[in-house]
Amino acid sequence: MFVVKRDGRSEKVQFDKITARINKLSYGLDTNFVDSAAVAQKVISGVYQGVTTVELDNLAAETAAYMTVQHPDYALLAARIAISNLQKETHDKFSDVIKDLFDYVNPKTNKHSPMVSEQLLQLVQTHGDRINAAMDYSNDFNYNYFGFKTLERSYLLRINRRVVE
Repeated sequence: MFVVKRDGRSEKVQFDKITARINKLSYGLDTNFVDSAAVAQKVISGVYQGVTTVELDNLAAETAAYMTVQHPDYALLAARIAISNLQKETHDKFSDVIKDLFDYVNPKTNKHSPMVSEQLLQLVQTHGDRINAAMDYSNDFNYNYFGFKTLERSYLLRINRRVVE
């Protein structure tokens, strides 16, 4: 069975890779109660031909979230998986996000419809290196799953239904 990676390549599904990814995100959690291999096993059971790594991450996050009834650390693991997934799908630089938000073209009207002001764009273009250097994306991992999903669903900006920040 093959999985489709973010760059479009196909790769054989490897249980060890899924387990390693979940283990990596389990830092600081109570390993007496959080079983990364159990999460990975449940994810593997949901694999189908052509599943994407984004879908695998979503399944892993949802699986860990459901396991929160066993121990609250699963909510942190679920959030970390979901946040890591989002970070892989968005720009590495804040300045690139602002540029995309300013350059937005409404697909219904085909007109330039900036989602941020020109003043903000100019500020970020002028000071982009300093702003980018000040960003600490590790703070994203301080959310629990419920908090992150609320943020993602209700507050993060989207372009064509895809979260961009």
